[in-house]
Amino acid sequence: MKKVKKICLLLILGLFVTISMGAKSIDTVAKKVYRVYLDGKSLGLISSKKDLEEYINKEQESLKKKYNVDKIYVPDNLHIQEEMTYNEKIYSTKDIYEMIKDKSSFTLKGYKITIKTTDENKSKKDDKIVIYVLDKKIFTEAVDKTVRSFVSPEDYEVYSKNKKQEIENTGKIVENITIENEIKITKQNIPANKKIYMDVNELTKYLLFGNNNTENKYIVQAGDTISTVANNNKMSTDEFLLMNPTFKNENSLLYEGEEVKTGILNPQFKIAQVDEQVSMEEKKYATETKYDNNEYTTYSKVEQQGVNGLNKVTQKIKKVNGEITNIVNVKTEEIKPVVNEVVIKGSKKKSDYYSGGQYGDVVITAGSWGWPASCSSVSSPYGYRWGTLHDGMDIAGCGYGSNIFAAQDGTVVTSTRKNGGYAGGYGDNGEYIVIDHHNGYFTMYAHLCPGCRYVNAGDNVTKGQVIGGMGHTGAATGTHLHFALWNGYPYYGGRSLNPMSLY
Repeated sequence: MKKVKKICLLLILGLFVTISMGAKSIDTVAKKVYRVYLDGKSLGLISSKKDLEEYINKEQESLKKKYNVDKIYVPDNLHIQEEMTYNEKIYSTKDIYEMIKDKSSFTLKGYKITIKTTDENKSKKDDKIVIYVLDKKIFTEAVDKTVRSFVSPEDYEVYSKNKKQEIENTGKIVENITIENEIKITKQNIPANKKIYMDVNELTKYLLFGNNNTENKYIVQAGDTISTVANNNKMSTDEFLLMNPTFKNENSLLYEGEEVKTGILNPQFKIAQVDEQVSMEEKKYATETKYDNNEYTTYSKVEQQGVNGLNKVTQKIKKVNGEITNIVNVKTEEIKPVVNEVVIKGSKKKSDYYSGGQYGDVVITAGSWGWPASCSSVSSPYGYRWGTLHDGMDIAGCGYGSNIFAAQDGTVVTSTRKNGGYAGGYGDNGEYIVIDHHNGYFTMYAHLCPGCRYVNAGDNVTKGQVIGGMGHTGAATGTHLHFALWNGYPYYGGRSLNPMSLY
């Protein structure tokens, strides 16, 4: 009997141990779960990644309607990683959703477009802009419209259709139209809290105006012209025509009460067009001065009338966003030779003649001033461009080191190489010369080549005298002369005038 009891006791004890061991083995079985991280910080564990994704999609119906999409995705900064756990707390999908919905942005399938800027005014940390679209077609169509804003319809059609182009006598060939910036398009999840462009016209407006995409309306007043409206709104006539394409050119008539658009362009990339152009170019004559010791300083006589020459010139012309940035002469064929003007001036002084220490008297008469360069192509006229006044005109195409002439008699007051840096000034003029014409007017000749200033401060110069050589020192994108006319000394209280008023 005792033996039977002993066996029963052992059986009961064995059963208890088995149950205990079984319970222990259940606690030590690892479970597959998913750890949720937001910005690298763990929010907790969930049992199903798929359940969380489906829950987010279900709860974000408003976003789906706003962007007309079928699915909303987890935030970019949310990461879900598979793990194994034994007994750590498992959160519900709703708990995790509540933790992230107000802390981060959910995402949609779309495209991130990165445009590297080449704007020298931007810092290295801000050398790119980012655009988000759901459909890549929105961006490509907006780019096309932006390009068409700076390229004429005729040029665009010829180039885009690869039409055969020939120049018989004069004319031009469109060699290339490109976007100079690096553009990267990436298909990815994009944040719903960012600006997402869904309309071609809205994106085009941004590509043309940037963040300052304020388009204003102006009601035409009696006497208004396109040039006066553009100037009063700190625009060039080209910018005005770009914003108001119904007008064919700057001579188109405006009608009182008519509504036009104004605004300042800030293109987000650079559209470059390179043309080969053949044209007949008038070559301005220079003035040679001879002195007669038997005549007084007030004496002046034209011994030989000047006659302008005529050249057939082949040029490569580069425009960026509709503005000429460089002209390079490829070939020049003389059609008619130039005949320089020869002037005889007296050098004998009267004892009672007094000029107050000044050099002669110069009358500012339109038509009596000499052209300051050996070619006549104006690459950038005087006036506003993109909200900033271009206080002179740029003459290009003459070639590096070509002669620069004094536009009128006067005294050199500045001949130096330094950053302009004047209060409200033009910026870096490079090598430049300023001439005082002793009637309140001054002329400036900027961006001369290194070592190409042939006159010094205090030198008296005559109209047509070679004073320097054309270059691209300072803030210049290519070889050209920045020729400026001022009433008063440049920038220090002076007022800039349109140099073309001299001619």
